[in-house]
Amino acid sequence: MNARNTIPDIAPDIVIVGSGMGGATLAAALAPSGRRILIIEKGERLTPSAADRDPEEIFARARFRPKEEWLDGEGRPFNPGNYYYVGGNSKFYGAVLIRYRREDFSPLRHMGGTTPGWPIGYDELEPFYQQAETIFQVRGTLGEDPTEPTHSGGYAYPPVPDEPVIADLRRRLGRVGLHPASLPLGVDIERWLAGGRTTWDAFPDTCGGKMDAETACLSAALQHPNVTLLTGCEARRLLASEDGRITGVEVETRGERRVITAPLVVLSAGAVRSAALLLASADSRHPNGLANSSDQVGRNFMNHNCSAVLALNPLRRNPSVYQKTLLVNDFYLTGGPQGEPLGNIQLLGKITGPILTASSPLPRPLAHWIAGRSIDLYAMSEDLPNPESRVSLRDGQIVLDWKRSNWEAHLALVARLKALLRKAGYPVVLSRAFDRRTPSHQCGTARMGINPRNSVVDSYGRSHDHRNLFVVDASILPTSAAVNPALTIAALALRAARHITETEFHQ
Repeated sequence: MNARNTIPDIAPDIVIVGSGMGGATLAAALAPSGRRILIIEKGERLTPSAADRDPEEIFARARFRPKEEWLDGEGRPFNPGNYYYVGGNSKFYGAVLIRYRREDFSPLRHMGGTTPGWPIGYDELEPFYQQAETIFQVRGTLGEDPTEPTHSGGYAYPPVPDEPVIADLRRRLGRVGLHPASLPLGVDIERWLAGGRTTWDAFPDTCGGKMDAETACLSAALQHPNVTLLTGCEARRLLASEDGRITGVEVETRGERRVITAPLVVLSAGAVRSAALLLASADSRHPNGLANSSDQVGRNFMNHNCSAVLALNPLRRNPSVYQKTLLVNDFYLTGGPQGEPLGNIQLLGKITGPILTASSPLPRPLAHWIAGRSIDLYAMSEDLPNPESRVSLRDGQIVLDWKRSNWEAHLALVARLKALLRKAGYPVVLSRAFDRRTPSHQCGTARMGINPRNSVVDSYGRSHDHRNLFVVDASILPTSAAVNPALTIAALALRAARHITETEFHQ
């Protein structure tokens, strides 16, 4: 593999900043072109350790979290939940690879307002969804979820099987009128469990059991001699010429500042970091940052409204190991007082006593008792774009001022879920909202659009202001929808790769 710690002597044709879901998928798609591709990654590779399956290390001691602080909207410091490793946040993701619904691409009225829609429709992205599902070896089935959009092909692998307690939950939810469906997952379940009998949700992947950005894409890209990965290399700013072209990426690696030049530059550092990098690149010609003539860079930050919902029958234990195999979308497009959407329901990875103790004030014995009997669900509602919800910089430090929206819809979703769970035979149902500073699928800070006056990039991720600059990550999503964004990011990366190949390589 072409991984290294020093900048190559020969300048690349393309430099990609970030090795997460967007950057790795793009690199894998462009690798067969023969063009010299350099991927720069702030972090290093995750290597196997005793902490990989240790919930105390992961949740209580925050072993894998970065040693940095951002500021919230009130100027208070906090430790962000983003990860800096080869493969990005996907190394810790729940491996849910689900498509946005067809309706998500059009303006949709919510309890908290109306979404703006996308400059492309579902049909334009569908072939790339299908391609991404193949690349990430998604396990699933069609025909169970009434909101499922049309697919041009089926899943190549059957769904990850329900454990016995979850199979019983599926039957119970069906009896109260819901339509539980198998969760599309990128998990090699046998390989994952061979590395330790835990869930994969929020656990680091060092065994290759998750189809994350490194496992599914980066490893394939690095089989090509023209692709190089540079780790321990942090992008500090972009440089632009008088004619508007991006001329280089200033990086810091091993304590040294250097400039990497390339005809094509791609930002794939994530919704917060990509926006911060553009803002940090301000110069005399671009006082508000690069790619920011619209003043929209950093704005419209979205973070799903999420709650953990624990359903218990004190007389029944839940010995499940992973449990994350089920979703419910009955309230995805309706359910509000005027028929507004409420959101998605899916299972969490199995919560254990140490996990619950680390994330709640419960005494340890009570936390272990609850975790031994709970079925753990994840209620997720759409956050709507708001230009005042934003990423900015204060003396070089990242400020994340999230203006939560559509909260009433989320409360309604949680209330509906709790009532139905009690009806289904779980007399005790507890819920807790995720902290405002907890990242839950961050997106939207460099959104795509047709009009350069109110968007940052076009529908392919190309900057309106700088023709040789692309943004290919969650930054460009115009809406957050109410499902996990990983597959949509991968599909957009594949679409961007085709566009780059057609417009940049065949001139």
